[in-house]
Amino acid sequence: MTGRQEPYYVDYDADFGLSGLSEAFTLSPAPEDTGEALGLVTAKLDAYDRECPAGSVDHLSADERSILGYDTSHDDWGYAEELREDVRGLVESPLADEAILAVWRAAAGGGWDPAAHGMSARDWLRCIDETCAARPPRKIPGRRPAPSSWWGAWRPAADEVRDDVVAEIAEMAEIAEIAKMRSCGERSAGPLLSPGTLSALEEVAARVDPELGFRLFLRALKVHSVRIEKARYDRLQALGGRFGHPAALIDSGLDIAWPPIDTARRDATWDFGFSHLAGQAHQDWRESREEIRKTAEGDDIGQTPGSAAAVLLEDTLRLLRSALPDAAVTALWAGATSDRSGRTDGRDWLRLIADVCRERLREAAPAYTPVVAPARTELADPVLREVRETALAVADKVVSPHWHPVPAADVMDALEHVVTRIDPDLGFRLFLRVLSTLSVPLTQERYDRYKAIGERFGYGEYHVSDVDHLIEAG
Repeated sequence: MTGRQEPYYVDYDADFGLSGLSEAFTLSPAPEDTGEALGLVTAKLDAYDRECPAGSVDHLSADERSILGYDTSHDDWGYAEELREDVRGLVESPLADEAILAVWRAAAGGGWDPAAHGMSARDWLRCIDETCAARPPRKIPGRRPAPSSWWGAWRPAADEVRDDVVAEIAEMAEIAEIAKMRSCGERSAGPLLSPGTLSALEEVAARVDPELGFRLFLRALKVHSVRIEKARYDRLQALGGRFGHPAALIDSGLDIAWPPIDTARRDATWDFGFSHLAGQAHQDWRESREEIRKTAEGDDIGQTPGSAAAVLLEDTLRLLRSALPDAAVTALWAGATSDRSGRTDGRDWLRLIADVCRERLREAAPAYTPVVAPARTELADPVLREVRETALAVADKVVSPHWHPVPAADVMDALEHVVTRIDPDLGFRLFLRVLSTLSVPLTQERYDRYKAIGERFGYGEYHVSDVDHLIEAG
């Protein structure tokens, strides 16, 4: 069974196709002749062959792979085919050769200029295509030989995204034109793509393929170190998401002008801070610097580097500076996690978390000064009502009854203390964790109330939905 494979980037998070190849030219010494340049093409294909697909099924037998519809003999849709599709799109396009050459130069950073070696842009692309075509199919088990139904239904039509991609490039071209006029022949204050190059990229998006134009535009922004403001970055991520690109393809190498860290800004999609750290714990989890570090480094897509550590530190400092007894800290952690080790030791545990967060912030945001913002006390009453209503329902329950039992009543008392005397926001986030730990059944009405509270706190789209599995049917 053969046929078109799911696109390369479904299983890989790096750049691919012609934009991925151009990146390889920016990272290598400039080739001295066409042979060396084509050697870089072969090296890129070789690197792909050494990679293992994220969805590998090497652990399955040949019969099992066959039953599941996997091709056990070869992978006939990989990096080389993605590259050939990009190349053929440009070669067969109505674009002038000069426009294609401008796009290649911008994406490859001038490391290899085919015109300087007596080649037209199309001749150079044809050489790439021939190199790919001469390569035998990659022999590796574990790649689907045909696109899955979800991919065929999900991939956007070119007409649905073309205008948005073209508009993004056109806006950058306007900025470049204004900068060019203002400079009046003076040396530019920083790297900037020329209006002519951006016009050529716009043509690729408009007249060839918006997805290819988008990737080449991104590559050019990265190669020329064009500073991108946060609003534009968010738009680029949204466009990438529509194409199915992973966030890393957009982020890697992009120069983003991040706004200062603001712990009051709720821009995480899921949980965050101390409650998020608690959610990472599990039976085999070990309370250590390494485990905390993973959470402290877990900035969400579009967050200023260091944001995850900053909100975790703020939560931790609130608890450290409070009158919450050590035993209550331990009960709170036990109730908010599925960790059964029971080794956390009150404020010593909090101090370790704070130390790791400060360490991360020194690296990611050395200018940031931790500040504990005033608590959102206006929401204390609705949160407290939910905590007390649940406390009655779980009064006879025990957290981790077979390992280090903690009465649920102690957990709920600690939660009430957090809500009324420390921070209702932190208390509500921990409360949501406790609901899952104790498997508290929810009515749709109660869940809707939680959603409303989460919206008032400004939580991300999927934060409160972490407990929707607790809603009882009927």
